[in-house]
Amino acid sequence: MLIVDDKPENIIALEALLQRDDINLISTTSPNEALKICWEKDISIALVDVQMPEMDGFELVEILKSNARTREMLIVFVTAISIESRYAIRGLSAGAVDYLYKPLEPNITIAKVDSFIQLVRVQREIQKKNRELENYQKELIKAKEDAEAGRRVKEKFLANMSHELRTPVNGIIGLAHLLGNSPLTEDQKKYVGLMKLSSEALLGVINDVLDFSKIEAGKFKIVRAETNIIHLSKAVADLLKFKADEKSIRLSIDISEEVPQNIIADSLRLNQILMNLIGNAIKFTERGEVVLRLRVLNRSETEVQLQFSVQDSGIGISEDKISKIFESFEQAEDDTDHKYGGTGLGLSIVKKLAELKGGELKVESEKGKGSTFSFTNWFKVVNAPERPQAVRKPGKLARFENISVLVAEDNTVNQFMIKKVLTNWNLNVEIVENGEQVLECLKNYSYDIILMDTHMPVMGGYETTRRIRNDLKGDIRNIPIISLTAAVLEEETREAFDAGVNDVVTKPFDPEVLHRKIEKLVMK
Repeated sequence: MLIVDDKPENIIALEALLQRDDINLISTTSPNEALKICWEKDISIALVDVQMPEMDGFELVEILKSNARTREMLIVFVTAISIESRYAIRGLSAGAVDYLYKPLEPNITIAKVDSFIQLVRVQREIQKKNRELENYQKELIKAKEDAEAGRRVKEKFLANMSHELRTPVNGIIGLAHLLGNSPLTEDQKKYVGLMKLSSEALLGVINDVLDFSKIEAGKFKIVRAETNIIHLSKAVADLLKFKADEKSIRLSIDISEEVPQNIIADSLRLNQILMNLIGNAIKFTERGEVVLRLRVLNRSETEVQLQFSVQDSGIGISEDKISKIFESFEQAEDDTDHKYGGTGLGLSIVKKLAELKGGELKVESEKGKGSTFSFTNWFKVVNAPERPQAVRKPGKLARFENISVLVAEDNTVNQFMIKKVLTNWNLNVEIVENGEQVLECLKNYSYDIILMDTHMPVMGGYETTRRIRNDLKGDIRNIPIISLTAAVLEEETREAFDAGVNDVVTKPFDPEVLHRKIEKLVMK
């Protein structure tokens, strides 16, 4: 606390009145010295005389309030001049917070100073909290930036892993498809079937890892649409029936008559949940049966609460291991992966999908007697009559006439496989290994369509597509382009369309899907 008064006796009187352990009193008879003290020391409160010869109190306070370092100081005028309101107004306008009038009344003076000290302490505590808050904000911003950087690294790794894993699997599945359509002995057909089964199992593991990574990164989206739940359930059971038949296990469906036919749901993710639960039930059941049941638990005017339960007579799970099976990369027993295979991701993904859909996944199990996994959720009911769906009959795909295709693909196995598939459709095929070669080819020849791999050396698919759309002249810049990608992230698909592709086909691709997209773009 600073006392400024040109009369030493007034300073002595104030010091005697205010002397206490929690106050450090500093005094001066010179306003100029007072300014120096205020700029050098951390002064909280100043008791300033108004009438002084060098500089009056009003001028001193105006200087203090104009400086950022001393602006927050509490100023109290101590004066013997008239108590007229015009003096009070001038002092308060200069920046003072109060007046003390001479001769000082001790109790009032002490009480006011006490209140100012409390005010200063509150202000300092607020300033301290503000500084802490600013530091926390800086730490949060840095943590957010670090998290963003980590997310970008994770996404980059996910994209690269997707491409590096799915690209060779695309070649294996494509070659198996080509072999399957060629004349083979019965043994050879069996070998091709096993190769296809193994590569699809590998693709399933890859998809599990990628799905888990997308869920963890918050990139997994639920897309709801009208879904025939009865058809979906039967289709899943039909797909997995051959696995049950291989183990002589009975796979059946029990759907209550109360279950509505059409609901609003994400059919892809619901299919994934049921495939995983039924596939697991078959895998861990050596004899007996697996049953998929659909029940209605509750109803409202527009919604229904459905329970999907998969019951098996398999190995079961001990009570102390039930929580463990939903953890990532975990199995109920240490030797489960050796006996039955798997990554330990399936149920973790199912649980996360159930929660993303707003539902709940439960399990009841007894060691050696079997398990029941139940998924429960509310769904909006669609009362519209079922629309008959066109059935596409499997058969030989139509051949093209006088259509040329430029394929950009750097993987030699995929080059061979794609060329074989396309030439079987009577397409004229030219294959190059990177984007620069694509641009060179387009200088001399115009193609009807381009199939463009995403990741290639020298120049990738996105950059090549942008160069075609922006730099080339005439009709060449409008050639239809299909992006052949092993990407799983939505950002990469969006980037492909932003670059200017007409459509995207994900590796490993279904030949019928590729044929249909080529046909559509060429006809257009």
